[in-house]
Amino acid sequence: MIKILLIGHEIKYELVELVRVFFPGEEILYIDRLDEYTGEGTLIINYLYEEDGKLYTITKIYRDNILINQATENISTLEVYGDSIDKYIRIGIKKSLYNTLISLGESKIPWGVLTGIRPVKIVHDLLDKDINENEIIRVLAEEYKLSFDKAKLILDIGRKQREYIYPLNKDRYSLYVSIPFCPTRCLYCSFPALPIGRYENHIKEYTSKVIYEIEQISEMMKGKKINTAYIGGGTPTAIPLMELEKIIQAIYYRFGQKNIKEFTVEAGRPDTITKEYLTMLYKNEVGRISINPQTMNDDTLKLIGRQHKSKDIIETFNLAKEIGFDIINMDLIVGLPGEEIKHIKKTLEEIQKLDPENLTIHTLSVKRGSKFKATIDQYSLQSQNILSAMLNETREYTKDMGLEPYYLYRQKQILGNFENIGYCKAKMECIYNIAMMEEKETIMAAGMGSVSKIFFPEENRIERVPNFKDLKEYLERSSELIERKKKILGNN
Repeated sequence: MIKILLIGHEIKYELVELVRVFFPGEEILYIDRLDEYTGEGTLIINYLYEEDGKLYTITKIYRDNILINQATENISTLEVYGDSIDKYIRIGIKKSLYNTLISLGESKIPWGVLTGIRPVKIVHDLLDKDINENEIIRVLAEEYKLSFDKAKLILDIGRKQREYIYPLNKDRYSLYVSIPFCPTRCLYCSFPALPIGRYENHIKEYTSKVIYEIEQISEMMKGKKINTAYIGGGTPTAIPLMELEKIIQAIYYRFGQKNIKEFTVEAGRPDTITKEYLTMLYKNEVGRISINPQTMNDDTLKLIGRQHKSKDIIETFNLAKEIGFDIINMDLIVGLPGEEIKHIKKTLEEIQKLDPENLTIHTLSVKRGSKFKATIDQYSLQSQNILSAMLNETREYTKDMGLEPYYLYRQKQILGNFENIGYCKAKMECIYNIAMMEEKETIMAAGMGSVSKIFFPEENRIERVPNFKDLKEYLERSSELIERKKKILGNN
């Protein structure tokens, strides 16, 4: 167990997340007094204090009551172009902790003191302030302690995104619709996904409620400008073709087909896709679909709970191309149980033959609420060095395929302290993914488990409005969700 004592401040959450990066899997406990540490195990003390009109923070780490390292940070010398002293204090405290711990462990910490999901937002904030690119790299590397490669990566991604984000428009928004049904639940999944076999009697009612919510959103957003529409899940194509078509046509009817710049449907798993389904999506002018293999190794597919084989993925992809889809995204997961470098190479070789326009590379995350979290001890997972080598393979293959990174996010409990990256061919970025990840545009969401995010550009602030994660609650209380959205929008 690791115990943490804070003196002079109460910045708990960010510190515990950073400690978890250095000590994955360790139990962490905050204590209020020094005498709660018995002298056994690890103790981290972080102080915030003022001296001669300047703010300092110092971190000390003890192991079995012996001081083994410490580091001091002069907060007054930081330069992160923040808008408040609170930001400088938080970064200074985390730098002090990072500098204390980095020399003790064998793990590399490529993301430095960053523990948040959206590191590219820092780049946008600096670019908004007209900070030059060399200085941005310095801030990321020296103040946030990122490796040069990560700093350069998020700077490049931020620059690429800006044509889709700016100028900011408080009246621009995107629509997200959640279809939470799946054929089976994958081992790593933590979403509120429902097995279709148990809930098929609820699908027509669910479709009706989603369409009602879509209708209400269209009324709320009158006078504003829709940007993109995205139907995700779950697996949207798990529900009957006619039900999904009703939802698509309701979106067009309510928002205007010609007004939507990009329409995406996650076709997801090939065991839910037929020629008839793909033809329906194509005839309804869905311009972008996802066909997500996660891996092209059949043994792994079986292990993670997929009811299809790699050949089914290939056949489905080729069928979608024959029908005429111009942009297909594919998702892969690096670090799946039992997979080694040879497995990711095989997967990438097969994906390269298919040549998708978009490819999203995820690093496996041990998510709370997944089967994997509860049974992780049963599986063989790779070390950080092997994961790094596997991710290097993805970078080489995507480069050979003419794909460039265009969005990035991180997750808690992500293996190896790495990241998820979306790649695309030139000018084939998914606009919705950028809007959703960088939070510079309102996202109006419908369906169980979805989250609306109302953007206040004057304050650079997002207000979240979550929908119920329970199907029964969603079906019975959808009118409450409408009122919540109206209330927040009324304050916008």
